[in-house]
Formats: sequence, structure tokens, C-alpha cells
Amino acid sequence: MKPYQVTRDFEAALAKYTGAPFAVCLNSCTAALLLAVQYLYPKHGPEIEIPARTYVSVPMAIIHAGVTPMFWNYKWSGAYQLKPYPVWDCARRFTSGMYIAGQFQCVSFAASKILAAEQGGAILHDNEDADAWFRRMRFDGRTEGVDPLTDPIKEFGHHVIMTPSVAAQLLLRLHHLPRHNPDMGGDLEKLYPDLSTLPAFR
Repeated sequence: MKPYQVTRDFEAALAKYTGAPFAVCLNSCTAALLLAVQYLYPKHGPEIEIPARTYVSVPMAIIHAGVTPMFWNYKWSGAYQLKPYPVWDCARRFTSGMYIAGQFQCVSFAASKILAAEQGGAILHDNEDADAWFRRMRFDGRTEGVDPLTDPIKEFGHHVIMTPSVAAQLLLRLHHLPRHNPDMGGDLEKLYPDLSTLPAFR
């Protein structure tokens, strides 16, 4: 028995539901953003523009990837782009057919989200080379299915895999999820602080 096969099964179902050629599951949307930005840096530049009001881990992920976050005051709903990178924070959006060609859309499966478990996230994308890289990076730089004693690990990775128990929960819940789901609403000023005013980002 292959214990991580259920994660692959969920990734296949996720790709079919969203229309993405590839779906790579991780332990959070934050990890998804980190890997997507890290993969694309430095091609798209040393700075990323994000809304000043978003979840605090977003600029932290950007910084950990080696890029500088720049805060802008603009309203958004459901999703926004980490400009100029083709990366999207879709933590408050999840619906069928949502994938946009050529983009890296990061979704969240945290407890409060549209498709929810106790944790989880994924990158929806259409880049075969990135897919192989994401799968190594989420697993400590290791090659899936290769014994660590014989795996010639060449890159520093992250320990951000989705566990089989979470994948199983999400696979079942996705089966019962409606085809179309509205974006999560809410007043941004009541949901998030102005991150540009926090000492951590000054």
C-alpha cells in the first residue's frame, strides 16, 4: 500500500474540479505562495505588490522567498495577484473552473475556507518543470518514492507536505462540494490590519 496515494488522488480531483493541468498539495496556502514566488524569483523582479490588508503570512512568505513586499491600499475580493508575478492568493476563492492559464493560483483549505480541513493548501498551475520542482521542494528536496539513503538531494527544500489524513478528508468533502461557490465576503478593514503599519514590515 502506498500511503501518499490518497494525496495524489486528491490532487487529480482538484485539478479536474478547477480546470488546472497540475495541482500540488501542501500543508498551507502560505507554503504554496512561498514556493510559487521562490520558483519564479528573480525572473519577475525583487519586489512584489500586495494589498495592505491581507493575511499577515503573505508578506512573510514573500520575504522568506527572497523578495520584498510592497503594500498598496486597494480593495480586493476572493483573490488578488502578487504583482508583477503570475502568482495569485486565492485563499478566499474556490470554485469549479477557476484556473487561469499561465498562472500560479494558491488556494487554502484551512478550517474557515470554502473547502476546509484543519489545514492545507495547493498550487494550481500548468508548468511541467515547476510541477517537478514543487514536488521536490515540498518534501525536503527529496524525490518522491526514492529511499533517502540513495536519493542524490541537490537542493534545499521545505517540509510542507500535505498528510494523507488531510488529503482523505478533503477528497471526500470535494466530492460533495457544489460546482460553483461565491467568493468569501467580508469587510477587509474588519478582517485584516493594515500590514504596512506593523513593526515587522517597517
